[in-house]
Amino acid sequence: MNGPEFIVIDGRRIECRFAGPPAGTGPDIVLLHEGLGSIAMWKDFPERLAAATGCRVLAYSRIGHGRSSPRDTPPTADYHFEESRRWLPALLDEFRIERPLLYGHSDGATIALIHAAQRPAAVAGVVAIAPHVKVEDVTIAGLANARSAYLNAGLRSLLAGYHDDVDAVFWGWNRTWLDPAFRGWNIEQLLPAITAPVLAIQGTDDEYATLEQIKSIARAVPTTELLVLNACRHSPHRDQPAAVLAASQRLVARLRLRPAPA
Repeated sequence: MNGPEFIVIDGRRIECRFAGPPAGTGPDIVLLHEGLGSIAMWKDFPERLAAATGCRVLAYSRIGHGRSSPRDTPPTADYHFEESRRWLPALLDEFRIERPLLYGHSDGATIALIHAAQRPAAVAGVVAIAPHVKVEDVTIAGLANARSAYLNAGLRSLLAGYHDDVDAVFWGWNRTWLDPAFRGWNIEQLLPAITAPVLAIQGTDDEYATLEQIKSIARAVPTTELLVLNACRHSPHRDQPAAVLAASQRLVARLRLRPAPA
């Protein structure tokens, strides 16, 4: 991946990096990271994705993550919507990216789905890896386990190298999801507005969700293709990258044949 650059939007510095050719042969792919993620945590996946698809790939660290500017306040229950309606559109405008393939993992997949529902004509496709569309019991258990690992089992040290303020990242994410008021959070009602093709990927051993998450997407969005991976946890692009890249390549081939909306 090319070296980092920083753009300034509304006075905030956002860490960005491109991988792949300056002008790809398909839609630009925009990577949206997980709740604890950043550019650096994608490791070499952006380069591998660009090589597999022939597309230019943009990764960025959300406000408060990686080396981007800190948040003014902790995230609230609508932080997915905040990203999809404010920062992501501004980033796309800054780089003059039209009709991207939004490629999200976990929280990033949720943001991609929300954006595709709210601006259906402006999105070429969505890859949703381990997405969240509602809160399940296993989600709460996974968040509680993550809290224990952060406090007692070295997760903080593991994450500290990826973020300027690791405590703000972790607790902003963990406390939001574990707040009892968040238990009813659900975006299923938005999904039928999505018109772009969706590739929804999930592992059978996902520690934060059941397969009901991607099945919910398929029920609401007829253009959805499901990829269920056995012996795979919450990060399929790390656990089974070959399968994820092959499916991504197929989706991009479909998008090249799909006419843009008039």
